[in-house]
Amino acid sequence: MNAKIACMLALACATQAQALAQSPGYPSRPARVLVGFTPGGGVDINARLAASKLSEYLGQQFVVENRPGAGTNIANEFVAKAAPDGYTLLFNSPAVAINMSLYKNPPYDALRDFAGVSVFSESTNILVVPASLPAKSVKELVALAREKPGALNYSSAGAGSTQHLAAELFKLRTGTSIVHIPYKGSAPSIAALIAAEVQLSFVNPVAIGQFVKTGRLRALGVASAKRTVLLPDVPTMKEAGVEGVEVPLWFGLLAPAATPGDIVHALAAAVKKGAHSPDMQKKLLDQGAEPVGNTPEEFQAMLKEEVARWAEVVKVSGARAE
Repeated sequence: MNAKIACMLALACATQAQALAQSPGYPSRPARVLVGFTPGGGVDINARLAASKLSEYLGQQFVVENRPGAGTNIANEFVAKAAPDGYTLLFNSPAVAINMSLYKNPPYDALRDFAGVSVFSESTNILVVPASLPAKSVKELVALAREKPGALNYSSAGAGSTQHLAAELFKLRTGTSIVHIPYKGSAPSIAALIAAEVQLSFVNPVAIGQFVKTGRLRALGVASAKRTVLLPDVPTMKEAGVEGVEVPLWFGLLAPAATPGDIVHALAAAVKKGAHSPDMQKKLLDQGAEPVGNTPEEFQAMLKEEVARWAEVVKVSGARAE
């Protein structure tokens, strides 16, 4: 290792240590991390993993609180209007940006009302069907949907979720008519899929990997530019013959907009350290996710890009909040 690289590494470590040491009075009591989905889904699972590391590094309990409903708008609005003191936080996915264009009058503004803290991890969504459905590939599923317009249903974690948008893009790119059945979170959406109450869904591998491996669900395609390490034999949607269905999925921590910068940076440093800790990296990779841990400035710039990008996806797909 040359001197320049060693100096850069030392500076990075010092900066992270400083961030963790700032705000000596924070946290002085337990903090809440709100999740706008029901327990058991990808957002909830990642929120609990992140909260465990925040608790470990910051010396107070960070308690996950599920407040599902309205495409995560209930939780989003609550945190947007909460005291900006670092004790009421939001853990969400692209849904917080999607809702800006999916809903006519969302009760918050993703860019005005939130301060991005850090993205904990990133993953993708996989097109899955019940094991009882005869379709063994994306091509066969498209053929079945075209043969029976309007007869197939797809589940999602709710209007505005990435599952919703991915399925709408899938319909658009394949010229099929499939009915949206929104649920209040990933867990009931997956339960309906396993029970064959719906015929397909786009779900992240964090939540459905075990069901695919045990044969209860069949994975047909990955809505990403690359395959997932969790299910390496499952082709990307492009490889399966359908282009334009790439829906990146991230899981991140946000705070009310006026939260002091030193608190935001202390939280971000803890998220980064936790995401890249050896035990957490293994847990994430075992679930098909990758650690991120970007800075508040990077997350805020990313959030701005996400709002604009998802507005275009909503427009192109014709998706709307039911």
